[in-house]
Amino acid sequence: MRSPEPLREPLRDGLHALPLTLLHALLLAVAMLACAGVRAQPSASESASASASAPVVAPVPVKVAASAIDADAVWTAEGEVRADPLWAGDEKKKVLRFKKKSKDQEPEKKAQTPDDSLWWIELFKNLSSGLRVALWLIVAAALIWVLLRLRDWLKGQEGGRALKAAPPTHVGSLDIRPESLPDDIGAAARALWQRGEQRAALSLLYRGALSRLVHGHGVPIRSASTERECLVLAAARVSPASLDFLSRLVSGWQTVAYAQRELPADRFEALCADFDARMAQGSAT
Repeated sequence: MRSPEPLREPLRDGLHALPLTLLHALLLAVAMLACAGVRAQPSASESASASASAPVVAPVPVKVAASAIDADAVWTAEGEVRADPLWAGDEKKKVLRFKKKSKDQEPEKKAQTPDDSLWWIELFKNLSSGLRVALWLIVAAALIWVLLRLRDWLKGQEGGRALKAAPPTHVGSLDIRPESLPDDIGAAARALWQRGEQRAALSLLYRGALSRLVHGHGVPIRSASTERECLVLAAARVSPASLDFLSRLVSGWQTVAYAQRELPADRFEALCADFDARMAQGSAT
């Protein structure tokens, strides 16, 4: 006789492979049979007519509750089946889905981060110690670089002011250095005029006037300044009488140097006589 163990193994495997849909179909079939049993019972009118025509028979008690199965009994039976150790169990699956943000959570997030400008503080807190040290070194190097640039800029500004304050040695081709001029400019110009060197005489007077304006009155004349620019710059530093003398001197210099014409002797003598009085060093008269 064959042992029952080999027969139980296929039965156990078949129950383990029984899908959940088959269980539901079985429960549905039980419920349909119950409903069919209830429908098979005769109604009250039919039973009354049948009792009138048929002979009276003693009633036989019928247990209707045994054939009527409600929903609770169905779910109870399902629970018992699931509790059976031969049942394979349910299969669980995990599916990734996008999380939907509710509108109620947005105000909470805004309330937790009232100041969005402090994000770099949170980032610095999350950095490791090594990255923090490296970041501090970078900040220190940048600060040192800025300080060095600022120092060089300040030195450049001071050097620029010193360069601006340095007076020119020449205006155009005319040497205006004090050491290149005689002590008595008017007398030296007369001597040149008497030798017939009118251009040299007027050039000496004009050079002396420019040197007195730059070194004696502090007029900011540059090496490329023209005669008209020199007059405009001198207007703020000298008196009207001195400015009138400069205008007559510039006119005589332009007549001889550019127009190639002779200057009247009386005009030249007036320039020589007024030079020391109007162009005295440090004087604004």
